[in-house]
Formats: sequence, structure tokens, C-alpha cells
Amino acid sequence: MSQQIVTIAGGCFWCTEAVFNELIGITDVESGYIGGLAVDPSYEAVCTGRTGHAEAVRISFDPSTISLNEILDIFFHTHDPTTLNRQGGDAGTQYRSAIFPNSPQQEAAAHAAIARNQAVWDKPIVTSIEADAPWYPAEAYHQRYFERNGTANGYCAAVVAPKLAKFRKSYAARLKRPAA
Repeated sequence: MSQQIVTIAGGCFWCTEAVFNELIGITDVESGYIGGLAVDPSYEAVCTGRTGHAEAVRISFDPSTISLNEILDIFFHTHDPTTLNRQGGDAGTQYRSAIFPNSPQQEAAAHAAIARNQAVWDKPIVTSIEADAPWYPAEAYHQRYFERNGTANGYCAAVVAPKLAKFRKSYAARLKRPAA
């Protein structure tokens, strides 16, 4: 079967990208912006919260190796889908939890994933399912940000690294490389 693409937003794209880059079956993860009104927005514009875009990742994957359901379950396990427009200290619509399905099958899978994962959370999941929209890749310096900057960046050390460590422990058997 050929490659498929799914677009998700789970707060800061550095965190989400770092998680999905490590999974077997994921062939590419690109950070970018989706779901807003401005054409070709910049990071600075998106950060104001006025463009309507979410920081998101576009994931290319091999469905014979990893299913869309697995990707969505990992998505719900690696961010807090119960906080509206917030992930930790990052607040604003640009940090919303959202899925942008590109087919009726992906939309059905998104609804099923929300229902399936609601049992894990004490509070209601507020992840939105939004219409597929124009995709704008983030600036080059955002791509593979954690991989290139690691703990040298304070945000990465305080937020991304602990999230990645928890993910690696939970999904060790699904990693491209054994967890260190």
C-alpha cells in the first residue's frame, strides 16, 4: 500500500514532531501551520493567535507498518486533549488539539479515536476535528527542531525532553532506534 498523510495539532509542533519522528512506519514529519485564514503565515504571525492557524505536524506513514488508529492513539497519549487551546504553559488557539482529516475514512477514524481514548481521561476530550485546509510548512529552523537543538534550548530541556522520555518508555517496541 502507498504512503498516507495525516495532519494533527497537539500544542507546540516541536513536541509533536519529536514524538512521531521516532516511530517505526513514519516516513516523514513536517512542522507547519493549518486551519487559519492568512495565506503563507509566518511563525511570528501564528504566535499572535490572530491568524487562526494551529501549530501542527503533517505525518507521512506506511499503513502496512503503522495504522492511522495507532498514530491517533499515540497522539492522544502524548498530549493533553482535555485542555482547550492550551498545552502546559503554551496558551492560545495556535496550540489547540485538532485533527485535520483529508478523507471521510480519516474523519471516521478521528471520531472513533476520540471515543476510544475518552475512557483514558477524567475530563472531556476537546480535540476538534476540523476540515482539511491549506498547509503551510513552518520555517526551516523549526523542522526537526528537537533533534537539532535537544536540551541546549531551555524549552526543549524543560518540556520536550520529559515528554519524549515518557513516550519512549511507553512505546519502546515501536521506536526506530532503541531508547537510550
